[in-house]
Amino acid sequence: MRSKLLTTLLGGLFALPFGLLALLAVAPGWRFPAVLPAEYSLGALRSLLAADNELLAGLGRSLLLASVVAAVATAGGFGLAWAIARTARPGRWEALSYLPYALPPVLLAVLIQPFIIRLHLSGSVGGVLVGLLLIALPFATLLLRSFWSQQATEYEQLARTLGCTPRQAFQQVLLPLAWPLLRTALFQTFLLSWFDFGFTNLLSVGKVRTLTVQVFTYVGEANAQLAAVASLLLLLPPALLLWVNKKALLRRPDLG
Repeated sequence: MRSKLLTTLLGGLFALPFGLLALLAVAPGWRFPAVLPAEYSLGALRSLLAADNELLAGLGRSLLLASVVAAVATAGGFGLAWAIARTARPGRWEALSYLPYALPPVLLAVLIQPFIIRLHLSGSVGGVLVGLLLIALPFATLLLRSFWSQQATEYEQLARTLGCTPRQAFQQVLLPLAWPLLRTALFQTFLLSWFDFGFTNLLSVGKVRTLTVQVFTYVGEANAQLAAVASLLLLLPPALLLWVNKKALLRRPDLG
């Protein structure tokens, strides 16, 4: 009984910010010290249905950037981790993977901005993508490095001994073994890109208006209703990913 009560209390505390954002999204005139809004309006929600709606456009840009960064960083990190595991001194390359995190993200963006300009990618989605990959790729590499242990090598050698080709050993043995870690890397790199503000705002020179950038813009304009709607949209994909990841982690193995 006590455990159930504690779970309910924690669930209520977790849902409280979402409830507050939902109220702000439909209450344009909610001012202190009123406990509840005096009036409600669906104007901000109706604006989502407009053909030229910036919120939906920002949601699409954010989904595109985060999905591409997650896929490329995870695949590239898996390959780089494999290459590092087979070098004579893997510790040296692992230490180099930490270099992007030696500086604050905004300062790192300032340092690479001249190169983005020379590549004619400044103010574009491509420039933001390159910048985000410089952060996400080393992260995925460090995360996936733990898979390429002696045990993974032995599984690969065993599959080859039993007659598998290198491609079959990779697809049918290594990938299924690595999938839980690959799923975690996809989830983490997606969130890394999804919630980014500094890199995106600086490298795009304010031209690539992702959902995160729009939230900060509406907050700066003191537009609480649109900021709340944008925040709810910003929280929706991570919440869905968290739910999917939770279901996968709690799935019981089939013993039949």
